[in-house]
Amino acid sequence: MSRQEPLTIVSPVKKDRLQSLFNILFELNYNVEHHMPESFEKIGTIHFARWLVIDFSPSTFAGFVPDSPKLVFSSNFDGEIKQQIRDLCERATDIIDKVYENCEGYPSAADRTITTRIEYLTRFTIAPSAFYRGSPGRSVQQIRQEDMLQKKLRAYLDSKSFDNRSAKDVHRELKQFILKDPAFDWVRRSVKLPTINWFGMIGIGIILLLLLPVVIIWVLLIQFRYERHDAYFTMKRSQLSEERIRDLEQYEDLEFQNQFSQLVWMKPGKVRLITYKAFMLLARGLIRFQFVEGKLMGIPTIHFARWVLFDDNKRVLFFSNFDGSWQQYLGDFIDQSGWGLTGIFSNTTNFPKTKFLITGGAYDEEHFLAWSRNSEIKTHMWYSAYPHLSIKNVNNNTRIRAALIKDLSEQQAADLLKLI
Repeated sequence: MSRQEPLTIVSPVKKDRLQSLFNILFELNYNVEHHMPESFEKIGTIHFARWLVIDFSPSTFAGFVPDSPKLVFSSNFDGEIKQQIRDLCERATDIIDKVYENCEGYPSAADRTITTRIEYLTRFTIAPSAFYRGSPGRSVQQIRQEDMLQKKLRAYLDSKSFDNRSAKDVHRELKQFILKDPAFDWVRRSVKLPTINWFGMIGIGIILLLLLPVVIIWVLLIQFRYERHDAYFTMKRSQLSEERIRDLEQYEDLEFQNQFSQLVWMKPGKVRLITYKAFMLLARGLIRFQFVEGKLMGIPTIHFARWVLFDDNKRVLFFSNFDGSWQQYLGDFIDQSGWGLTGIFSNTTNFPKTKFLITGGAYDEEHFLAWSRNSEIKTHMWYSAYPHLSIKNVNNNTRIRAALIKDLSEQQAADLLKLI
């Protein structure tokens, strides 16, 4: 099983190099869109990556005027953070230098070494509040290999007639066909799919039950002391800037997969911060014990998602890599996990009106969708290692591999053929 981790780097940009940075990111994104992903492919462990620039123009929230633009890098990768940063600095030196020489404090050309590059990126690295994986334990290499396996099996099935053959016979033939090919020797290694940890879930349930009186008091405090008096989002889609929405949409629906980047401000005070962190703690527990089978709170389209609290606990960045359209993605959140979104984002400024922490908010679909667009930020460069695969494809391909080398009953073999 591979270890999947997130990396978030937020570094200050030189104001006089801002346009140069935009031009570089535009070029990189063009290369990725035209299947020339440059150095990320050399590293071989990056699932998704993005660069975006924030704080270069007044914010839609609270009239915020930035003092310095910032470059944000986000990636989901295999391995450990230290190794990922080293890989970026050793194997993608060309792209790292080209991008970060526009940032404050980046080593000058004469002082650039692997060590000074690593020290710079490490200095601006921020840990996530919570991190979701849609295919836990699967490396980029494994995902690509299992995609090749599925295609090989599909092509073999399409090339022959299997009329009047039992599913077990077909499975046996497929197994022999694959295992005689040296290129697929890796299939012989057994693989285990993650399953729900019911002991962990019971533990979370017991803790929540014990804390129930405190939770009830806390929710009432939030509702009557804060929520009833907080400003909330009232704009509709028609009231948003059409120019800004068009700017966001030009980076969407380029492939079957999509990305979403969001920046919001925390409401002031320790009560809101504690509430946010409590939800993040719960999210980490649920992600570890329950959301391990390709669904986040019932949503089967998310590859990776991440919340990052930064700027002295004043702001939150949210990143997601998902399948399908933006509208469908947000609609799934409303239908399947509105309470979770509301509990988290009701602690940020200008969220749609919430009641008792987990109602209202995201369930107010008209205002929630407008709020999501209003707080969305443009991703200037986005990379995916397997843009043609949905998260369902990724997980089904692992199921195909796991089942292929086993001895199956007729029904199990039939189920395998359906997956192929």
